[in-house]
Order: sequence, then structure tokens, then C-alpha cells
Amino acid sequence: MKGLFYFFLSIVGMWIFSSCAEDFLDETETKSLDREAVFADSTYTAGFLSQIYVDIGYDVHHNRYGGHGGLQTSSDEAAYKANTGLSTDILFATGTVNPVAVEKNDVWRIAYRNIRRVNLFLKYADNSRMDAKVKNEYKAEARFLRAWYYAMLIRHYGGVPLIGDDLYETVDEARKARNSYADCVEYIVNECKEAAKELPSTRGGRNFGRINKGICYATISRVRLYAASKLYNGSDFAPADYPKELVGYPEYSKERWKEAIDAALEVIKMQQYNVYVRNTDENNNPYPGWGYYAQLLPSDYYTKVGIEVYNSTIFERKRGSGQDTNFWFAPPSTGGNGIGGYIYYDLAKLFPMADGTPTAESNDYDPANPAVNRDPRFRFTVTYDGCIMKDHYNDIEINTSVGTSQDAIYRGTPTGLYTRKFLTLISAANQIGTGGPQSRPLIRYTEILLNYAEAVNEYYGPNHKDEIGGQEISPYIVLRKIRECAGIEPGKNNTYGIKDNMTPQEMEEAIRLERRLDLAFEGHRFFDVRRWMIAEETDNKMMHGIEITRNPDGTKSWREIDARQHVFRKAMYFYPIPYEETVKSVDLLQNPYYE
Repeated sequence: MKGLFYFFLSIVGMWIFSSCAEDFLDETETKSLDREAVFADSTYTAGFLSQIYVDIGYDVHHNRYGGHGGLQTSSDEAAYKANTGLSTDILFATGTVNPVAVEKNDVWRIAYRNIRRVNLFLKYADNSRMDAKVKNEYKAEARFLRAWYYAMLIRHYGGVPLIGDDLYETVDEARKARNSYADCVEYIVNECKEAAKELPSTRGGRNFGRINKGICYATISRVRLYAASKLYNGSDFAPADYPKELVGYPEYSKERWKEAIDAALEVIKMQQYNVYVRNTDENNNPYPGWGYYAQLLPSDYYTKVGIEVYNSTIFERKRGSGQDTNFWFAPPSTGGNGIGGYIYYDLAKLFPMADGTPTAESNDYDPANPAVNRDPRFRFTVTYDGCIMKDHYNDIEINTSVGTSQDAIYRGTPTGLYTRKFLTLISAANQIGTGGPQSRPLIRYTEILLNYAEAVNEYYGPNHKDEIGGQEISPYIVLRKIRECAGIEPGKNNTYGIKDNMTPQEMEEAIRLERRLDLAFEGHRFFDVRRWMIAEETDNKMMHGIEITRNPDGTKSWREIDARQHVFRKAMYFYPIPYEETVKSVDLLQNPYYE
């Protein structure tokens, strides 16, 4: 499997080429000679396609806002790092985001830049001297990537201009009005389906990680789920004088939930993916929930435990080794700088106990010693006072209690906690000397299972079951399977803390909780609270931390504290289109309530 990273690591090598390619790609005047030279060569053609992959994880990047966090610090997951500037995450957290102040070189510009690259590739790729089968697969990959970037656009902005296969050589030519949200959804779905026809179900060797059928179907599942959700499905969000079709479907249809079910089942029926259940570490020592942790970092472990660690990974952002994640999330004493944000106690306390019981209902929950008898996902997600981390392979204890430690609350963290998700355990405390792969999943199978459960609950109710390959699947089975992967104890009846006989409303809350916990810091929460239209509750309140005091007798005392006041305005259900874009054309209408 040494070929696992060859394709995507070649992207790094292609930066030299791509810097030249961008010169002619983004200029308003055509340089046909450059294009002919690039697409006449099969290696350059393949490299040009590789360049389009580079930004696939841009929107969920933890350092998205140029050194000031990302979606996690724009939502109720983590407190932003205070700074003298007004980065976009702070604007969202404080309710002050607007078209002028929002980051300029963000999703709108980055997505359309790559969409134009795809169109350029599709127009000229046939000139390349390469095998016809390979060429068809490359073109299918490009079509998918175009759909992926459109999907990135519509969950930020709603309906956006669809430019088809056109290549605009001047800014004036590119000016177009927005298409309806419905048009964009159908375009994305159709492009994914067409791409899937030319792509294999699995990839191996040097092609491992490239676009396949499963990635196409999984993207359709995500898009269909969003389209069925409250914000987009006849919510009447926009004011009366605004074209409602730009930000969703004007009328509600329950059948959109059925489309979301079918889209999720298309992935599930492939029987190609599964959650990775493993309760021993890479050395086969007992370690409840280790499989959950490993599936977040499969590129770190596939050589140690086998390629099955990738069972849950559908689409991945490939990157080489580095220290970035450690810089963003680790405590200061171990090389962290806080850019990725500090997890809120509001989220940390929601991880249940080891038997699945909510902390609020358990007599065993001790906030001062929070990992005791706890859902293993807690210690994979949260750095807390007294936890053990590795510093160059040596165990050290993290001290966030009130005092003089640089990691202490009020000094190193405003919440009394740090974020641990995506830090490697073997070098979690200091990657400066050891580094580690920075690849991260963009779509995990867990998301597809939760998409299915949510859509089934909305369309049929919580008791509906489907049978696939002789195996039953239902919302209950999904939630329990995810908790089994997490390492939660099954209990007497193998319920993993998920109670039977729930109402649709109770099941809805259970599914939403599992999404919040299992998919934390993966770019979902920011959009989930919007599509559910609950952001005015979740992101419009005081967020909290936990203050730990270490007493002289060796005991600890604690109290919950105010950390950050979040403010949410109705406009913020959608991203504002940057002013620099709308000013170019009167036909490009801004999102509601921003003007």
C-alpha cells in the first residue's frame, strides 16, 4: 500500500506546475499556447486535475480563516481565540458578519475558481495523449469535483449561478444571475450520477483515494438531506419581496425526505463501507473505542492494523505529515497556539457515560474528573484538566486548573478545556519533533448512516426498517451501531444507552445529539443548526467553560463559568455573498436580510 499517497502527494509536487497554470487559468485574456502545451502532455494533464483536488476540504479546514479558526469557532463547538482583528469566525460568533467584512478569498471565489478549472480541463483534456479509459475516468473525476464545489457553494449561499461548461475569458462575460436552489440541487445530483457511470466502485494501489462511485453517491446523500431539511424545504425563510426560490424550495414536500432516504440507501447498498469497531489499540492492548479514534486518522494506522481502518472513510482530504493540527488545538505547554479554538463545556458535558447514560442523569459523573466511566469519544475529543498526553513519547499531565500554568484557564484557555480531536495519541502533546499525517475525512460512513436515520424518522417514523443483503437497518440500529463503534458498553439488552419506543420527536433529538458528538469538529454542526433552523437558539446565548481548582488536600472543586456570548441574526442562516462579488453585477442578488 505504499502507493496509497502517491497520487495526492503528487499535488505537492504539482504546486510548481500549478503556479504557472494559474497564471493563464485566472487571467482574463486567453493564452492558448500555454493551454495547448499543458494539455498536450499527459503528465501535465493529470497534474492539472490534481490541482483541482487541493481545495476539496477548504470549507471545513480548521484554519479556514487564515490563522483565525474555521466553522468550529463560528458555531457553538468552540470558543474563538481572541485577537485584535475581525476574522470571519468572530463575526459569526458575535452576530456582526456582513458582506463587506466577510473574508474575501473564501468559498465563493475558491469554488468558482475550481469550477472554471474543471471547465478548462473538460474542454482541453481530449487533446492529451493518454489511454481512452484513463481519460474518461479523469473527465468523470473532474465532473464530480465540479459538483462537489457547487455543493460547497449551495450550503453556504443557497442558489448560485450555474455556468455549465462555459469558459468565461473576461469578468463581464462571467456575470450571471443566481439559479434557483432547486436547479442547483438537480444539477449537482445529475453531475454526480453521470460521473459515477464512468468510475469504479473501489480504488486501489496508486489510485487509492481518488473519486469513485461511493463518493459520488455519498455527496448526493448529503445534498438530498439538506434539500429536505426545514431551512430549504418550504420554510418561507425569505421576506415576501425576495425571490424565495433562490434560498430553497418555495413549497414543502415530504417526498424530499424519501429522496434523501433513497440517496443514503444507494451508498449503504454498495456494502462497501462500515463503521470501524475495534476495542484494542494497534498493539492489541484493550482500548475501548479505539476504532472510532483510528477511523478519524486512517492514514496514520493503515500500515499498522490493516486497510480495514479505512472502512468508514468515503472521501478524504489527503495531506502529508506536519504539525498544523497540534499548533491549532494543543495546549500552549505542548506547542499549541489556540487558533483552532477551545471546546466549550456545553459540548464536552454532552458526551454520555460509558453505559450510554446522559451525564445529567448519572450519579457517577464528576466534572472535575470527567473521563471516569465516560463515553470514549470524550477523551478523543476533549483535553481536560488532569488528562495524560504524550510529549515526545513521555507521559505528561495537563494542568488547566486555576493557577500559574500557561495552560490554565483564563491564561491559556477561556473554557478550561482544549480540543483534542484529530490529534494523534502517540504524539498528541508535541508534534513539533514527530509530526504526523494531516489527512482528514470529508465524508465518513457514519454521516451516511445518520443521514438515513434522520430521513427515515421524518418520512416513516422511528420504527421503520429496511433490509439490505439480509441485514436490517433502522434508526435504532444506526444509533446503536455508532455507539458500539464509539466503545460504549452494550448493556443488558445491547441498547448502548439508546432507549426503545421513542416518539419521532425523541428520535429526532437522539439523532441530532449523535451527529453533534460523533461528527464534532468535522464541519457539520455549523450547517446542521441552520438547516434545522435552530441556530437562533443554539448560537444566540452565553456559552460556557469549566473552572477547576486543585485544593491543598489533593481534591478538586469546580464550577461552570460564562465563556463567550454568542449572537445570532436571522440573516446568518446563510453566508453573505462578498460585496466585491455583488457589486460587479446588479443581477447577482445578495442573500436575505443583509441589505
